[in-house]
Amino acid sequence: MTVSIARQLLGFYHDEVLIRSCVISTSRRPPSSIKNSLGTPLGLHHVAEKIGAGAPPGTVFKGRVNIGKHFNELSDEENEKNLITTRILWLAGLEPGLNAGGDVDTYDRYIYIHGTNHEHCLGLPTSSGCVQMNNIEIVGLFDEVRPGDLVWIEK
Repeated sequence: MTVSIARQLLGFYHDEVLIRSCVISTSRRPPSSIKNSLGTPLGLHHVAEKIGAGAPPGTVFKGRVNIGKHFNELSDEENEKNLITTRILWLAGLEPGLNAGGDVDTYDRYIYIHGTNHEHCLGLPTSSGCVQMNNIEIVGLFDEVRPGDLVWIEK
Protein backbone atom coordinates (compact mmCIF):
# COMPACT_ATOMS: atom_id res chain seq x y z
CA MET A 1 0.00 0.00 0.00
CA THR A 2 1.11 3.57 -0.63
CA VAL A 3 -0.17 6.83 0.82
CA SER A 4 0.60 10.04 -1.04
CA ILE A 5 0.14 13.11 1.13
CA ALA A 6 0.60 15.49 -1.83
CA ARG A 7 -2.04 13.74 -3.95
CA GLN A 8 -4.27 12.65 -1.03
CA LEU A 9 -4.44 9.16 -2.53
CA LEU A 10 -4.01 5.63 -1.21
CA GLY A 11 -2.88 2.94 -3.61
CA PHE A 12 -3.48 -0.75 -2.90
CA TYR A 13 -1.20 -3.15 -4.77
CA HIS A 14 -1.12 -6.90 -5.29
CA ASP A 15 2.06 -8.37 -6.81
CA GLU A 16 3.20 -4.81 -7.67
CA VAL A 17 0.02 -4.16 -9.71
CA LEU A 18 -2.25 -1.29 -8.63
CA ILE A 19 -5.59 -2.86 -7.73
CA ARG A 20 -7.33 0.14 -6.22
CA SER A 21 -6.79 3.85 -5.74
CA CYS A 22 -8.78 5.71 -3.07
CA VAL A 23 -9.13 9.39 -2.24
CA ILE A 24 -8.10 9.96 1.38
CA SER A 25 -7.42 12.71 3.90
CA THR A 26 -4.17 12.98 5.82
CA SER A 27 -3.18 15.54 8.46
CA ARG A 28 -4.00 19.21 8.09
CA ARG A 29 -0.56 19.79 9.63
CA PRO A 30 2.83 19.14 7.96
CA PRO A 31 4.01 15.52 7.89
CA SER A 32 5.62 14.57 11.19
CA SER A 33 6.40 11.51 13.27
CA ILE A 34 6.90 13.44 16.50
CA LYS A 35 4.58 12.66 19.41
CA ASN A 36 1.75 15.21 19.78
CA SER A 37 2.58 16.85 16.42
CA LEU A 38 -0.72 15.66 14.89
CA GLY A 39 1.18 15.15 11.62
CA THR A 40 0.93 12.10 9.38
CA PRO A 41 4.18 10.12 9.74
CA LEU A 42 6.35 9.40 6.70
CA GLY A 43 8.23 6.25 5.74
CA LEU A 44 7.73 2.51 5.84
CA HIS A 45 5.07 1.04 8.13
CA HIS A 46 3.15 -2.18 8.45
CA VAL A 47 -0.40 -3.02 9.45
CA ALA A 48 0.01 -4.04 13.10
CA GLU A 49 -3.64 -4.68 13.96
CA LYS A 50 -7.02 -4.85 12.27
CA ILE A 51 -10.03 -3.75 14.32
CA GLY A 52 -13.73 -3.67 13.50
CA ALA A 53 -14.45 -6.73 11.36
CA GLY A 54 -18.17 -7.08 10.73
CA ALA A 55 -19.20 -3.64 12.01
CA PRO A 56 -21.71 -1.86 9.75
CA PRO A 57 -20.25 1.02 7.70
CA GLY A 58 -20.37 4.25 9.71
CA THR A 59 -20.07 2.56 13.11
CA VAL A 60 -18.12 4.75 15.54
CA PHE A 61 -15.09 3.54 17.50
CA LYS A 62 -13.78 5.24 20.63
CA GLY A 63 -10.55 3.94 22.12
CA ARG A 64 -10.66 1.23 19.42
CA VAL A 65 -13.96 -0.05 20.86
CA ASN A 66 -17.17 -0.23 18.81
CA ILE A 67 -19.69 2.00 20.63
CA GLY A 68 -22.59 0.37 18.79
CA LYS A 69 -23.78 3.54 17.07
CA HIS A 70 -23.60 4.95 13.54
CA PHE A 71 -22.21 8.48 13.39
CA ASN A 72 -25.66 9.74 12.25
CA GLU A 73 -27.00 8.69 15.65
CA LEU A 74 -24.65 11.08 17.46
CA SER A 75 -25.21 14.76 18.17
CA ASP A 76 -24.22 17.48 15.73
CA GLU A 77 -21.57 18.52 18.26
CA GLU A 78 -20.04 15.01 18.24
CA ASN A 79 -20.16 14.92 14.44
CA GLU A 80 -18.13 18.12 14.17
CA LYS A 81 -15.14 15.99 15.27
CA ASN A 82 -13.27 13.68 12.90
CA LEU A 83 -14.62 10.39 14.23
CA ILE A 84 -13.04 6.98 13.74
CA THR A 85 -15.58 4.89 11.88
CA THR A 86 -16.17 1.50 10.23
CA ARG A 87 -12.70 -0.16 10.39
CA ILE A 88 -9.25 0.50 11.86
CA LEU A 89 -5.93 -0.53 10.34
CA TRP A 90 -3.47 0.35 13.15
CA LEU A 91 -0.04 1.15 11.74
CA ALA A 92 3.41 0.57 13.23
CA GLY A 93 6.56 2.20 11.92
CA LEU A 94 9.46 0.10 10.69
CA GLU A 95 12.20 2.76 10.64
CA PRO A 96 13.84 3.35 14.05
CA GLY A 97 14.29 7.06 14.73
CA LEU A 98 11.96 8.04 11.88
CA ASN A 99 8.65 6.37 12.79
CA ALA A 100 9.55 3.65 15.33
CA GLY A 101 10.65 4.02 18.95
CA GLY A 102 10.89 6.91 21.37
CA ASP A 103 8.94 10.09 20.57
CA VAL A 104 8.42 9.13 16.92
CA ASP A 105 6.59 5.82 17.31
CA THR A 106 3.64 5.56 14.91
CA TYR A 107 2.01 2.72 16.86
CA ASP A 108 2.26 4.55 20.19
CA ARG A 109 0.78 7.65 18.49
CA TYR A 110 -2.30 5.61 17.49
CA ILE A 111 -1.96 6.32 13.78
CA TYR A 112 -4.61 4.46 11.79
CA ILE A 113 -6.13 4.09 8.38
CA HIS A 114 -9.86 4.37 9.16
CA GLY A 115 -13.27 5.45 7.96
CA THR A 116 -14.57 8.94 8.63
CA ASN A 117 -17.82 10.77 9.26
CA HIS A 118 -16.43 13.61 7.09
CA GLU A 119 -16.40 11.88 3.70
CA HIS A 120 -17.15 15.26 2.06
CA CYS A 121 -13.62 16.37 3.10
CA LEU A 122 -11.78 13.46 1.45
CA GLY A 123 -9.14 14.76 -0.93
CA LEU A 124 -8.23 17.57 1.46
CA PRO A 125 -5.75 17.35 4.36
CA THR A 126 -8.13 17.51 7.34
CA SER A 127 -7.14 14.75 9.80
CA SER A 128 -5.16 14.87 13.03
CA GLY A 129 -2.48 12.49 11.71
CA CYS A 130 -4.44 9.43 10.60
CA VAL A 131 -5.30 8.42 7.05
CA GLN A 132 -9.06 8.78 6.64
CA MET A 133 -11.08 6.93 3.99
CA ASN A 134 -14.57 6.52 2.62
CA ASN A 135 -16.51 4.07 4.83
CA ILE A 136 -17.34 1.61 2.04
CA GLU A 137 -13.79 1.67 0.64
CA ILE A 138 -12.21 0.95 4.03
CA VAL A 139 -14.40 -2.18 4.33
CA GLY A 140 -13.02 -3.51 1.03
CA LEU A 141 -9.45 -2.60 1.92
CA PHE A 142 -9.78 -4.12 5.40
CA ASP A 143 -10.95 -7.41 3.90
CA GLU A 144 -7.93 -7.60 1.57
CA VAL A 145 -5.18 -6.43 3.93
CA ARG A 146 -3.38 -8.74 6.36
CA PRO A 147 -1.43 -7.90 9.50
CA GLY A 148 2.16 -7.34 8.44
CA ASP A 149 1.29 -5.86 5.03
CA LEU A 150 3.52 -2.89 4.21
CA VAL A 151 2.39 0.73 3.97
CA TRP A 152 4.66 3.39 2.44
CA ILE A 153 3.70 6.99 3.37
CA GLU A 154 5.31 9.71 1.24
CA LYS A 155 5.06 13.46 0.89
